[in-house]
Amino acid sequence: MTATSTRGPYRKGVETRERAIQAAIRLFSDAGYLATSMREIAASAGITHTGLQHYFPGKPALLTAVLEHRDHIDTEALRDELAAGMDYLTALVHMTQRNALRRPIVELFATLAAEATSPDHPAHEYFVNRYRSTILSTNTALEAAAARGELRAGVDIPAASRAIIAMMDGLQLQWLYATDPSGAGIERADMSRDLKNFFALILVNGHPAGAL
Repeated sequence: MTATSTRGPYRKGVETRERAIQAAIRLFSDAGYLATSMREIAASAGITHTGLQHYFPGKPALLTAVLEHRDHIDTEALRDELAAGMDYLTALVHMTQRNALRRPIVELFATLAAEATSPDHPAHEYFVNRYRSTILSTNTALEAAAARGELRAGVDIPAASRAIIAMMDGLQLQWLYATDPSGAGIERADMSRDLKNFFALILVNGHPAGAL
């Protein structure tokens, strides 16, 4: 078997798996995880139900792949920015700017985050861990800002950390409604601008150490 023929089926398999993940993102975003069937995902991806099961033996496995796909997009960019010396809070602002360009991913997160509050939901533990880690990272960033004299006096760091994450998630919801065709008349949330404005309330110089 030649190298070319080996790569061909492998490449086709990768492309099929990616189509399935993208179909799942669309359908989970529209109807939620619980109301979406594997057969619907297979049809949307243009493959058979059996073919989908070849890559994902069950819906929980597909959900895991979807969440990993979403995390990969965020963590790669965040890691690169932090490695380049960017302040964590500035990187959060950049994340909101990227989110404004990828509505399906934002819809997916909003839908699953609401569904997964039930301990029985397969994504429940994922979101528990996500909120724990993001609040902790934000808390650490604010503590570092305080140590550098950049945080305003009297700011409750744990409360501010929770508020930042709550604001980011809430702004995403408002942005989704305002950018939907039925959302005419709703003032469109500017996620990065509003997050910057919150930072201006808690930071001495009005913005993080990195350039905004």
